[in-house]
Amino acid sequence: QVQLVESGGALVQPGGSLRLSCAASGFPFSSCFMQWYRQAPGKERELVAGISSDGSYTSYGMSVKGRFTISRDNAKNTVYLQMNTLKPEDTAVYYCRAIGGFAYWGQGTQVTVSS
Repeated sequence: QVQLVESGGALVQPGGSLRLSCAASGFPFSSCFMQWYRQAPGKERELVAGISSDGSYTSYGMSVKGRFTISRDNAKNTVYLQMNTLKPEDTAVYYCRAIGGFAYWGQGTQVTVSS
């Protein structure tokens, strides 16, 4: 059974930090390109970051570059998103996605940045 389970979302003040996790099971995680997306109310889903199967390549959306860091631990079948200097416009549901000849989505975790 394929599962992608995000966690770590919370309410945080502007300027704060959060680390999201996405735990994978049921498919060959270490062979997959992994991505983080987000979707704010009334907006389209936006690509936030991506990481290659071995972690050697990463990419970021312009709105988060320099503030967010994607990483992975293939031994734990987990991908992470470290989010620093959070802004109110980062408020969204964050999803992870696995790509490897297929595409799987997690159920999302809510991040709210507000004072």
